[in-house]
Amino acid sequence: MADPSSYRPSPGQIPDSPGVYKFRDEHRRVIYVGKAKNLRQRVANYFQDLAGLHPRTRSMVTTAASVEWTVVSTEVEALQLEYTWIKEFDPRFNVKYRDDKSYPYLAVTLNEEFPRVQVMRGAKKKGVRYFGPYGHAWAIRETVDLMLRVFPVRTCSAGVFKNAARTGRPCLLGYIDKCSAPCVGRVTPEEHRELAEDFCDFMAGRTGTYIRRLEKDMTQAAEEMEYERAARLRDDAGALKRAMEKSAVVLADATDADLIAVAEDELEAALQIFHVRGGRVRGQRGWVTDKVEAVDTSGLVEHALQQLYGEERGDAVPKEVLVPALPEDTQAVSQWLAERRGSQVSLRIPQRGDKKDLMATVQRNAQQALGLHKTKRASDLTTRSRALEEIAEALGLDTAPLRIECYDISHLQGDDVVASMVVFEDGLARKSEYRRFQIKGFEGQDDVRSMHEVIGRRFKRYLQDKERTGEWEQAPSVTDPAAPGAPDAPGATGPVPAPAGPAPTGPVPAPALPAASPADEIDPREDDGRPKRFAYPPQLVVVDGGQPQVAAARRALDELGIDDIAVCGLAKRLEEVWLPDDDDPVVLPRSSEGLYLLQRVRDEAHRFAITYQRAKRAKRIRSSPLDDVAGLGETRKQALIKHFGSVKKLRQATIEEICEVPGIGRRTAESVAVALASAAPAAPAVNTATGEIMEEDDGGTS
Repeated sequence: MADPSSYRPSPGQIPDSPGVYKFRDEHRRVIYVGKAKNLRQRVANYFQDLAGLHPRTRSMVTTAASVEWTVVSTEVEALQLEYTWIKEFDPRFNVKYRDDKSYPYLAVTLNEEFPRVQVMRGAKKKGVRYFGPYGHAWAIRETVDLMLRVFPVRTCSAGVFKNAARTGRPCLLGYIDKCSAPCVGRVTPEEHRELAEDFCDFMAGRTGTYIRRLEKDMTQAAEEMEYERAARLRDDAGALKRAMEKSAVVLADATDADLIAVAEDELEAALQIFHVRGGRVRGQRGWVTDKVEAVDTSGLVEHALQQLYGEERGDAVPKEVLVPALPEDTQAVSQWLAERRGSQVSLRIPQRGDKKDLMATVQRNAQQALGLHKTKRASDLTTRSRALEEIAEALGLDTAPLRIECYDISHLQGDDVVASMVVFEDGLARKSEYRRFQIKGFEGQDDVRSMHEVIGRRFKRYLQDKERTGEWEQAPSVTDPAAPGAPDAPGATGPVPAPAGPAPTGPVPAPALPAASPADEIDPREDDGRPKRFAYPPQLVVVDGGQPQVAAARRALDELGIDDIAVCGLAKRLEEVWLPDDDDPVVLPRSSEGLYLLQRVRDEAHRFAITYQRAKRAKRIRSSPLDDVAGLGETRKQALIKHFGSVKKLRQATIEEICEVPGIGRRTAESVAVALASAAPAAPAVNTATGEIMEEDDGGTS
């Protein structure tokens, strides 16, 4: 625990301008980002008597080891920079909303020649028009099925579309008139795009025009006694009306607005957003967050607005945003929203009428979401806490191991030997910090030696970071990344060393990166506050294996002078926990939550290692002698195989015959001939049913 006075800037050092500030911990990781109208006043508030600080703020300033700031011109710039840094650095003490599910959207891919209507999840893509989010994917499909009668837009995948174009036959939707079949030329690309844009207009709320047009055409067809056409138009209008009925009118004035409500207690907050377009609820989302910083309702609303609209532009930001409490700097937030929309945005609290009634509905949804989340999490949080306490007690640790790293070795009969490192924090997997290793110090099968190498490489990186920040005075010198046991060299799995330098306090100028040599390459990202690969030590190292693997891991740590990290191993056969220098294992009860957590950590490391090993093996099996030819890309490889039919026939060709392939010059042909001549042909395949020796005729292996 750090003393805030040890890194407190002098009063005159901090400017009184608008800006954004960052607190960093002892490992140079950014743990909190904030903005201020007046940096001097805001930052000084963190360095008052600890007894007067909010408990969460007190925890943050005692975890931090330095503070930095960046001056900006306006409060709007500060708001944007704060959002950018929170997204980039993922600070542990900032409020971060997380979706309670991955919401599906109805998407129209206007960035394609023939736009496609489909269900999409995840990050939004440029050039795609989105509608929603919806609560269920089936709701999107029902709506689309109704609308395809009127707007027969393509819904098929790229593979189905190309196959239909190749065969000249449309898919089933083309035959039943629910697709205009652009794949076979029934409509031109321009006509199909017009259909897609009409589809988007209807989904955006401009519904009356299309229904009135259909009803007018229906009446005209009936007057002309074209009764079949009139009946079809009647059914089309009915389909559009049913699609509209799926989202009831909630605001009579065809308002475009987002309504945000917050339900909170001392520890957590739940957020609900209703997206209203054309007076109808077009989508709904829910977020939950831990209140890891001292923040009130207005602060929660401001963080929600940043996360909700930080990546949006244009109409994705509505004309009106209704909130339960206004942000502290309402004018700056409103201006920021207006810049993202490109026109004025009204940010206010509804006071009366339909909007206030709808806000009450959104608030009830937020209260229910918070109650459901706390019900689900209570047992989970209790279970994880109990598991960590049981592990600490069984292994004789002073504190619960809040960060656990587990290592596993994987290979196939000594080939493609790899290792995995998985990380669990607070009993939960932190997949962004998983790492993979290739065993480079030796060849063959030796799990004990492999474990020693992996642990040594991982913690050498840790010591390098401590040495760079001045926390480790006499760290072992590791300057050759290609040496056995060193961190992975550039181009392989693993990081590269970072430049040394003290932790700064105060405004930070743009760093000048020193020149890198092949033996000492520098990663400019290593000292910018982002989560680094190996910078943070665990309280417990778990290895997959028994006493030999545990001894190897402990020996690797001892060789580096590290004695404050506990080590244990979990053997698969009897699920025994082994400790260094103990002849007898620790046997945890089968019903122990601690044992269950260790098993989950071990199994996750095993899964991650096997996945990597299989990928390496598959890549090796798919390799070809042509891969070793310098300057020969994938296109020319395929041209060679297509011209000769197989690698075997290409190996038999002369240099002159190889030069006949378009794009292959004499020098390349000579390189190909040398590579194929030096590569030993693979053993012939045998048909086990007939005993026939099969000729090599594939184009990928030899």
